[in-house]
Amino acid sequence: MDVQVIDVEEGMGHRGVADDGGAELNGGEVNMGKTLTAHDEDGNIEPYMGMEFDSEDAAKTFYDEYARRVGFSSKAGQSSCSQSDGTIVARDFVCGREGLKRRHADSCDAMLRIELNGEDKWVVSKFVKDHSHPMVSPSKVHYLRPRRHFAGNSKTITETYEGVGIVPSGVMYVSMDGNHVQLEANRGVRKTPPVESNRLGKNSGATNYVIRPCNRKMTLGRDAQNLLEYFKKMQAENPGFFYAIQLDEDNRMGNAFWADARSRTAYNRFGDAVMLDTMYRVNQYRVPFAPFTGVNHHGQTVLFGCALLLDDSEASFTWLFKTFLTAMNDRQPVSIITDQDRAIRTAVSQVFPEARHCISKWHVLREGQEKLAHVCHVHPNFQVELYNCINLTETIEEFEFSWNSVLDKYDLRTNDWLQSLYNARTQWVPVYFRDSFFAVVSPNQGFDGSFFDGYVNQQTTLPMFFRQYERAIDNSFEKEIEADFDTICTAPVLRTPSPMEKQAANLYTRKIFAKFQEELVETFRYTANRIEGDGAISTFRVAKFEDDQKAYVVTLNHPEMRANCSCKMFEYSGILCRHVLTVFTVTNVLTLPSHYILNRWTINAKSGVGVDERAGELHSQESLTLRYNNLCREAIKYAEEGATTVETYNMAMVVLPCLKSMTWVMENKNSTPGNRVAVINLKLQDYSRTPSAESEVKFQLSRVSLEPMLRSMAYISEQLSTPANKVAVINLKLQDTETTSGESEVKFQVSRDTLGAMLRSMAYIREQLSNSAENQSEPSSKRQRKAL
Repeated sequence: MDVQVIDVEEGMGHRGVADDGGAELNGGEVNMGKTLTAHDEDGNIEPYMGMEFDSEDAAKTFYDEYARRVGFSSKAGQSSCSQSDGTIVARDFVCGREGLKRRHADSCDAMLRIELNGEDKWVVSKFVKDHSHPMVSPSKVHYLRPRRHFAGNSKTITETYEGVGIVPSGVMYVSMDGNHVQLEANRGVRKTPPVESNRLGKNSGATNYVIRPCNRKMTLGRDAQNLLEYFKKMQAENPGFFYAIQLDEDNRMGNAFWADARSRTAYNRFGDAVMLDTMYRVNQYRVPFAPFTGVNHHGQTVLFGCALLLDDSEASFTWLFKTFLTAMNDRQPVSIITDQDRAIRTAVSQVFPEARHCISKWHVLREGQEKLAHVCHVHPNFQVELYNCINLTETIEEFEFSWNSVLDKYDLRTNDWLQSLYNARTQWVPVYFRDSFFAVVSPNQGFDGSFFDGYVNQQTTLPMFFRQYERAIDNSFEKEIEADFDTICTAPVLRTPSPMEKQAANLYTRKIFAKFQEELVETFRYTANRIEGDGAISTFRVAKFEDDQKAYVVTLNHPEMRANCSCKMFEYSGILCRHVLTVFTVTNVLTLPSHYILNRWTINAKSGVGVDERAGELHSQESLTLRYNNLCREAIKYAEEGATTVETYNMAMVVLPCLKSMTWVMENKNSTPGNRVAVINLKLQDYSRTPSAESEVKFQLSRVSLEPMLRSMAYISEQLSTPANKVAVINLKLQDTETTSGESEVKFQVSRDTLGAMLRSMAYIREQLSNSAENQSEPSSKRQRKAL
């Protein structure tokens, strides 16, 4: 009997709706200054000394286009600031290879420098044309995503400026119709609406969110039909694909949302914390692309759904969020992170009333290097200290003290921009949200870039966009499979003798275990002293041995094994902090209580109960849609596993019969045990036929031939025990005198539960084959036939 074990996982599905519409796009021009008023027809203008631009952004747009045409990638380089007011008066735009591996000869010196003259014009003061490397074709040029500001422990100001690109942080624009679309006349690519609608008020306690133009009329033009055809194609190939399209007042295609089955499955597992990544557009001929993302059990970014936004009003975001919920079976997230936008904020409060909403800190800080360039240039450690203040403080008191210390140290009490950030601190500083779950396992989470980095940029046309979208999805799936493999097939190195560490190593994925292990190891540097209570509930003061002034308060309910820490790390990330673990150590709690092990962080996150079941979804609401979704969920988990390797794919494509029942009859029941034979009758259901058909297989088993079969079945049952959702393919080789070879084969598949019943039946048959005839007092009618 040959055995193959197939692992299958959970999925989900749902249908969507679609509408059509469309109109043509109008063109535009770029006014880059009085010397260059528009793109020449041949588009081959080269930078030259004395060339003028109206703005820094206009110069950057020109150089980026020049770089793309010539065949290299570009980025913003260093800037020079006025000593009087700190404003930028000069800027370098450099080749993407500038500063690369300086110890070798790989760095490229090609660059364009512009300086601000007395007439508020930016003039080219230096141009280095020659590159130290070969050029590539324009189609292969990629643009670097801008670095989020104050996002790491940068050591020098030069390092923090590297990697600045042409797209505002957190947004990609999709070019429609495959045409080169020029910018609106007299506008730079980053020019913003009036200051009052875009700035954080100096004395306001809340963020003044970006107000987007309400009179913008955009259409997809000829690509509207292409978009609809793509959606229909995807839904025909994958019934779990969901899409919805919002029509404008003229019945033309407006905003669009879609989510494939894999993304919806990811939300089912990890949809407790959601991030919407979109920023307002300054170029009315580009269409913002906004992905919904989250974090999986490996700490990786996963996609939940996507939107193309032609209308970014409050009503449109309300429609978008409601549509998103419809696609996700009305399952509300616990928390949601968005960009600074009044329309988004209002829509979130209406559609996600129970979710904790905060503003992305990377979006709030995006102007940091411009606003504080004079400080960064003089004090290289300033960014590090501000980063630590924002990201590494664990209590409100600690943040307030650290913030004031930074302001005093660098004499920034009068800086309007920092004051505006401080006034809005409760909406974006992480410490004010630590009492809610955001699935944060790293202070840099969200900084590493969007899900689609490297796949979509300003030159991406709509047909190309969907190819890149699918590649990004596939790449993400492959990374998740690799992380699954590492977790299952490698053992982590334990650093303590603690039973809790061994328990966590067997439960958590490698990424999450590493985080937990870091917290556990740190307990050796802490001490916990009971300061209140000596009964069921006690309060402890936890502090480092060498820094007793900074202490945390942990309250422990010993009978219920529940602890609360003032740092609120578990509430924020779902991983116990070193302070609670220190209290567990001194109170002799040796293993993690089950309620402190979130299934979403474990090895079995994709095979266990999903977020929706934890939220108490009522499955009793029977409907066609619900039954459809449940069936799609079961089908998708087989498809996910079947596609991982060629072997499992080939096996999955062959639909094997399923074991439906097993009966038997005892022959020679009055003879000695060695001469008795059980005739087994298996009924198999073949779903590969339409309609499905049933077949029977009969064979004999003696006590001798039954023993090895029992051992094999016991081994199969053990393999199916973890994880629970596997199926086994059983191949029986039978002696058959009616065939030329003298034997025949029967293949069928069994689940864990079916195999368990089969194993119990086989054990009973073995007992009957072994018992003496005189001890068989059971009535023959019951003894002759048993049903599985």
